[in-house]
Amino acid sequence: MITPSDSNPCNEFLSPLIKQSKTPSLFGVEAYVEFQQLPFMNILNLGINLRLSGGGGEKANLQQLDLKIATRIQASALCSTALATGSNPNVVVTRERGKNGKLIDSLAKHGIDCLELPLIQHKQLPDYDRLPSVLSDTAFDWIVITSPEAGLVFLDAWKAAGSPKVKVGVVGAGTASVFTEVLRSSKQYLDVSFAPSKATGKVLASELPKQENRRCTVLYPASSKASAEIEEGLAKRGFEVTRLNTYTTTPVSHVDQRVLEQALSAPVVAVASPSAIRAWVSLIPKSLKWSNSVACIGETTALAAKNLGLRNVYFPTNPGLEGWVDSILEALQVLPDQVFQIPW
Repeated sequence: MITPSDSNPCNEFLSPLIKQSKTPSLFGVEAYVEFQQLPFMNILNLGINLRLSGGGGEKANLQQLDLKIATRIQASALCSTALATGSNPNVVVTRERGKNGKLIDSLAKHGIDCLELPLIQHKQLPDYDRLPSVLSDTAFDWIVITSPEAGLVFLDAWKAAGSPKVKVGVVGAGTASVFTEVLRSSKQYLDVSFAPSKATGKVLASELPKQENRRCTVLYPASSKASAEIEEGLAKRGFEVTRLNTYTTTPVSHVDQRVLEQALSAPVVAVASPSAIRAWVSLIPKSLKWSNSVACIGETTALAAKNLGLRNVYFPTNPGLEGWVDSILEALQVLPDQVFQIPW
């Protein structure tokens, strides 16, 4: 029977590989192993001495092969602890409950365990009810959407208004993604035709296309907590901007203390808005010198984190899910494109 040596610290993970071995007579073996589908990607500088023994009194074959692991290995500074316990989460995801799924799934592909701790909740404001009538009664040259939540709110109002023909500018790929499903059936009415070269409000305001020598109108439905950067930037260029504060964000009313204790020990907290990072900082006990990493969805959130005194702050150049995941990997001290060769 082929078994890993008793001293091997990763028996439970290596057993599936050993059972699939096609060389049962080998006494010692080192070979290439694809770890992409295994559940323990959180390993850094891993060294494993795998010994296989032939059973049934079979004479030991001392032939040895080179067994090297060639894969993308994701890890954090605390990965050895996570591997030993098998339970400690690597990343805390903090969006509103029900909206963390895509991030959790993306991180799971890298073998990263997540803990869901929603920090904020969205609350509708009076302009939410006004938005459908504004869309049905007034034609705008542009609808400007700068967050996934603002996009979802807009789509609800747009459908309630009878799906009028509109042209939309989005701040980045993450915001654009909320329109994907609707575009399949309503592309002739909903035209998402602009995104800036850099996914920030400032760049959007400076690059939104405008025809010279004619009046150009913009509807900007947003959170009440969004800055005035976009409407001020557009106004300086001659746009006429109508801003509707359709919703706001507030901290959740209750946080499970047991979940919070786990979250405080996680290497990385992932946040998607200034409101979320403010909510997180408010939960950190004053007696705790918390210094773990924060992975922000974009530059605006990162700036808010730094202004709150947090030091280990990571963010992508272009906000969005893919860039956010890369920042989380970076915060976990990961080199996602590096191939590690493990000496045996």
